[in-house]
Amino acid sequence: MTPLDETREALAALEDAVNAQPSLGELDELRRKFLGKTSVVKGALKRVRELPADERPAFAAEVNRIAAVMEERLQTAAVASAERARAARLNAEWADLSLPGTGPRRGARHPVTVVERRCLAVLRNLGFTLVDGPEVEDEFHNFDALNIPKHHPARDMQDTFWLDSKRVAGGLLLRSHTTTVQARVLGEGRSLPIKVASAGRVYRNEAVDATHLAMFHQLEGFWVDRGLRFSDLKGVLAEVVRGLYGADSRFRFKPKFYPYTEPSLGMDLACTTCEGAGCPACHGAGWVTIIGAGMVHRNVLTTFGYDPEEVSGFAFGWGTTRMASQLVGVAKVKALYDQDLRLLHSIHRSA
Repeated sequence: MTPLDETREALAALEDAVNAQPSLGELDELRRKFLGKTSVVKGALKRVRELPADERPAFAAEVNRIAAVMEERLQTAAVASAERARAARLNAEWADLSLPGTGPRRGARHPVTVVERRCLAVLRNLGFTLVDGPEVEDEFHNFDALNIPKHHPARDMQDTFWLDSKRVAGGLLLRSHTTTVQARVLGEGRSLPIKVASAGRVYRNEAVDATHLAMFHQLEGFWVDRGLRFSDLKGVLAEVVRGLYGADSRFRFKPKFYPYTEPSLGMDLACTTCEGAGCPACHGAGWVTIIGAGMVHRNVLTTFGYDPEEVSGFAFGWGTTRMASQLVGVAKVKALYDQDLRLLHSIHRSA
């Protein structure tokens, strides 16, 4: 086979390779193979000197023509390959900009916040106003002003987070209840009637279980006026519970003891998780205590200059954390603070 025949055969082989639609990388390989230093074309041009002088021009012209055809075919194939790559990329990245965007997931209020706002809405309809108080309190407003004696176990390190380990008189602590706001408001000497609600975080140094946490949320309310009776207190509590859990919710009252109220009561709600059958959320009792309340103790009224013979009042408080767990059917209140989006999303889907 003559060098010219080999060159023509190489052109045919290149045509077959280009028709297979190679990639840009594969085309570079073909260029080196058919037009590189060791290619058939370069080898044929090196053998021109071996031919008779009169045959050299025609031979060289033919080899160069074939080389030019190869170069043109490679260039055309490169343009086609680039276009295919561009079309593939556009197809993969294509998006219909006329369609609405997917956007981030819309957030929602935390269940504890939902309970707090619903309760405050009911109290607002009854004439209560919202007042805030500090989370770092002094001993007077957290204990002394509320008729909690010096020997009361709640003052111990086991039940209270004291900020001064030496426990100096009047020392600071993390408030253990929102009743401290009651003491501060009564100390302002407001004119009657006084109808105030307060909400926020409270802290108690106690073991964590299904219904207890070291930090949780409370909501407090109290009403001081002339002529208030125990039946008024029960009516307000019933209104709050029905407004939150529905008109058909089951609840009951039971005697309790609190240093700052006398008489005192507790309000139990039929467990919404097990419907009274017994479960971890209610410790198997079928009922969950959600509210503690009572008539304001006469010693508290006297401390702030009110005559208990002329003025009476009642106070009530509840853990909005525990009420939230009952509202959404979560057995353990700690789950509400774990920031588990799977749980929170499931709560909002079922709410």
